[in-house]
Amino acid sequence: MADIVISEYIDPVGLDILKDKYDVLYDQELYLDPDRLASVMPGAKALIVRFQTQARGKVLEAGDALKCVGRLGVGLDNIDVDACREKGIEVFPAVGANSDSVAELAVGGLYVMFRQAYHVTEETLAGGWPRPRMMGREVMGKTLGILGFGSIGRALAWRANGIGMKVLAWDPIVPAEASVWEDAGVERVADLGEVLDRADAVSLHVPLVDDTRDLIGAAELKRMKSDAVLINLARGGIVNEPELAEALKAGEIAGAFLDAFVEEPLPANSVFAGVPNLMLTPHAGARTVESDYRVCSMIAEAVDGCLSK
Repeated sequence: MADIVISEYIDPVGLDILKDKYDVLYDQELYLDPDRLASVMPGAKALIVRFQTQARGKVLEAGDALKCVGRLGVGLDNIDVDACREKGIEVFPAVGANSDSVAELAVGGLYVMFRQAYHVTEETLAGGWPRPRMMGREVMGKTLGILGFGSIGRALAWRANGIGMKVLAWDPIVPAEASVWEDAGVERVADLGEVLDRADAVSLHVPLVDDTRDLIGAAELKRMKSDAVLINLARGGIVNEPELAEALKAGEIAGAFLDAFVEEPLPANSVFAGVPNLMLTPHAGARTVESDYRVCSMIAEAVDGCLSK
């Protein structure tokens, strides 16, 4: 019977913090078998997951001694937070630990999309010379709209200001009178539609909850500038994927960079197959050596602190 169950990959720094003090069951593919995961939960005091483990239903029900759930990341849509609260189980997300990594990828996406510097390597190696169609645009002087002004949105705003962008931000949760707007050097915009109307690029950094599901669909995409780009490094489901695919095919916006999808991995018959002006990465925004170290050490220490009470 393990004290701590870890169902997905954890950096060795996190494992080292825990394994000398506790009996740890670590299987980074355990999330693939929910029945087996549930079978090892009785007696466990802590569960540590990334985003693929579904910490809900029979898994939580089987955790008869569970004191806490550690999330190696920030999104909590794979954890039944309400059920945890009812059972007195603490939930620890790694807030802020991966913000810089995600923000850096967003900035990289901005540069790549504005310069049209993608999908030409093989053509160039084959003797093609796609230079004429690679007339890009500068990022400097453009307006970035950030939807969601938590730690990642703020990390992105700091970088965008540094490269000469004007930054608009929308977040109905952060109070209008909060000092963070002025401190971050951004213009707070209360109306989502106004951000879409004015921005040359829109970057999404909101959690996936009922209010943000399909936040960006056909109507919102039509409000964006025809030469604007959309970036989603948050969660699949925030953008309506079929409607985005149609908007890109119709040339309603200039391009999109997506790192998160409703179904992961993408199915072979994805709606994005053959869609132009699209760059995809496999939910890798937080995947840097530095971020993994910070996230895993933070959550291991939080779990240790919980179990040491």
